Amino acid sequence: MLDVVLKNGRIVDGTGNPWYHGDVGLKNGVISQIGNINMASQETIDVQGQYVSPGFIDGHCHSDLMVMDHPHSNIKIQQGVTTEVVGNCGLSPAPFTPKYGDQLKEYIKPVLGTTDKEWTWQSIEDYVNQLMTTHPSENVATYVAHGSLRIAVMGFDQRPATKAELQQMKELLEEGMRAGAIGLSIGLLYAPGSYASREELAELCSVLPKYNGLFATHIRGEGNNLIPSIKEVIWIAEKSGVPLHVSHLKAAGKRNWGMIMEAVDLIEKCRQRGMNVTCDMYPYSAGSTTLTTLLPPWVLEGGIEKTVNRLKDRTTQEKVKKELNEEQEDWDNLVVSTGWDSVYVSSIAAAKYQEYEGQHIAEISESLRMDPVDTALDMLIQANGNVSIVFFHMSEADVKDVIRYKNALIASDSLTCSTGTPHPRLFGTFPKVLSKFVMEEGFLTIEDAVRKMTSFPAQKFNLGKRGLIVPGYHADIAVFDPTTVEDKASYQNPTQYPEGISYVFVNGRKTSAYKKHTKERSGGVIIAGPSIN
Repeated sequence: MLDVVLKNGRIVDGTGNPWYHGDVGLKNGVISQIGNINMASQETIDVQGQYVSPGFIDGHCHSDLMVMDHPHSNIKIQQGVTTEVVGNCGLSPAPFTPKYGDQLKEYIKPVLGTTDKEWTWQSIEDYVNQLMTTHPSENVATYVAHGSLRIAVMGFDQRPATKAELQQMKELLEEGMRAGAIGLSIGLLYAPGSYASREELAELCSVLPKYNGLFATHIRGEGNNLIPSIKEVIWIAEKSGVPLHVSHLKAAGKRNWGMIMEAVDLIEKCRQRGMNVTCDMYPYSAGSTTLTTLLPPWVLEGGIEKTVNRLKDRTTQEKVKKELNEEQEDWDNLVVSTGWDSVYVSSIAAAKYQEYEGQHIAEISESLRMDPVDTALDMLIQANGNVSIVFFHMSEADVKDVIRYKNALIASDSLTCSTGTPHPRLFGTFPKVLSKFVMEEGFLTIEDAVRKMTSFPAQKFNLGKRGLIVPGYHADIAVFDPTTVEDKASYQNPTQYPEGISYVFVNGRKTSAYKKHTKERSGGVIIAGPSIN
């Protein structure tokens, strides 16, 4: 007897091949049968011609701590997401050392938020074990994050690692890979990742081939320095012999719009000469990050506490103000080309400014009769650096060019759900692809869209038998109605669940039915590695 049979579906199997009519039978957490199924089952669901696809895989997000405090993961489950990959952009709660613990917590807070759990972990293995004890509703895989790795060994020192420090980082990375991490993520825009040379990073990446590990990177510059930044990570990957994945590929800042196809061409040329290079993107023209990323890099030396203390100095403020009001060549000053009216505050840990959450900095500064730079700096001081922003710095045409690129998968890059007004991609990424780019505009076929959200990330991130509707694969399933699927999250009201995601199964267990979580928590931690999967 089967556990569940999904009858009369239009099966989009994740391969990119045309959909077909059929039934899908689930048993013991895996897909057991596909076709015209007449076998008895404990539950039979007539999906009445809705699409039946593999569960969506969010291959780039920042739910590292959120999944601990909210293991039901309803924000993602309601989108049809059954697996998340965390530890991206060099940001992760582990590895963690008591010496630099406070620095790490402040470093990750604007992106990952905080947790109600006691920080009992130190290693990646400890963190993975902690995740397992929460019994999440979804599957979770993690990188070893370079920023956290470097902080654990040398804090926020702006200097090259010594030979001994580099060896210590390599040992911690290897520990993480043995614990099941899928690779190394690097955030070259963020201090202290930005302090590492390409040679140092290549030496770290030399650990990865033994574990079939992936090198994923938020590149150093996504604006004026987009092309040199991509060339830098290509050099690192080629030098160390590892597959490369470029996170959230974009051309940021108005002066760089249209440059994105040059970046895509670089990736394609690498593939033609035998390098395994891919990228991901999110289907929005606005990004979401921390306000500190808009500052000149030198301001960030030493971590958040030193940055905030530095900004309290009037002379430093004037220097920062001068640089932010001028185009820069050695770092991407995206504000000067895009404007403060393109930056809105999504959350801020300062009572003085919380009433302005959801407003543009230009609008806030006008209300306060302050200069926009002075407003931004005061926000950082009052909130101890804990300010998250949404930044409208991309063109819709560029977004479409990347979403259409065959070697770009789709991910949310969603930050934690904290107070304030988060980016709508947290609640809406995957339904938006289906409703806007497939159903409304016909820009992607349903088969291509599903492939970019299922089998492609499963293969790229070494997630084992996931991402396809094939007998023997894990029964992670999303059922959605093409006539009603729609993302409801907007920039004005971003915390709305989507419509049209009818059923979600995780490892064969019904986790959501018509927007109601069943309280089933049958997910787990995916362990990667040379002898796993």
